[in-house]
Amino acid sequence: MTSGKVWFVGAGPGAADLLTLRAAWVIAQADVVIWAASLVHADVLTHARPDVEIVDSSQLPIEGVLPLYQRAAAEGLTVARIHSGDPALWGAVQEQLDLCRALDLAVEIVPGVSSFTAVAAIVGRELTIPEVAQSVILTRLEGGKTPMPPGERVRDFARHGTTMALFLSAARSGQAQAELLAGGYPPETPVVVAYQATWPDELVVRCALGELEATVKEHRLWKHTLFLVGPALAASGTRSHLYHPGHFHTFRRAEPAARAALRRAGAGAAGSADDAGDGRSR
Repeated sequence: MTSGKVWFVGAGPGAADLLTLRAAWVIAQADVVIWAASLVHADVLTHARPDVEIVDSSQLPIEGVLPLYQRAAAEGLTVARIHSGDPALWGAVQEQLDLCRALDLAVEIVPGVSSFTAVAAIVGRELTIPEVAQSVILTRLEGGKTPMPPGERVRDFARHGTTMALFLSAARSGQAQAELLAGGYPPETPVVVAYQATWPDELVVRCALGELEATVKEHRLWKHTLFLVGPALAASGTRSHLYHPGHFHTFRRAEPAARAALRRAGAGAAGSADDAGDGRSR
């Protein structure tokens, strides 16, 4: 028997130059490239070989993609299945992984830049501000096409008061606004509304939470739109311990006077490795 391989490739939020080097390499090696024209920018296909078979999956259910996986298994083909953003988020990837493994296909996932990090970059904001927000909640509004599990409601998440990225919810902006307010965000909480982030027709606007529904309807947005919500989007004046002279870690000693000042301020954990940033596992 001949067995091929399927790569699930994160295409990022839109701009082709936000593909990772690995993603571009995988697309260039593939015998078959499957992409959704409704979600992925066509420029990512410039990385494919001239003789590659390209399949637009935007009008296909998973049953329509299955024959391509079956052929890859039978003929030993390499398939690049391109997903928007990062495959780990709302990508319907798990069901495809199960199908591929049932066919004895090798599988590998290439992570991609998520739209929520792309939007944060566009507006020039950090989403985890010391003493303001140290968590980011990624979710979507309940009541859509895919049922939400019990206990996962926007108003419940909103009670944390931290940064929230709300996906797949622009078509029901009034409900989103009401749920966020009901959860405890004040009406003046800053919101970033981003449509088609990093695409040529990108639109990014700011508003207060109390104006969210009106803002979305003014710009006639109902799909491909992300909301970032939370006080971190406007906060300033706080400082991370990571680059404080009183902080120490494996590669740097703390300055004694600065270390003592941190302790006096109640920062007894200033030397913890937890402040190592996002570049390493915690």
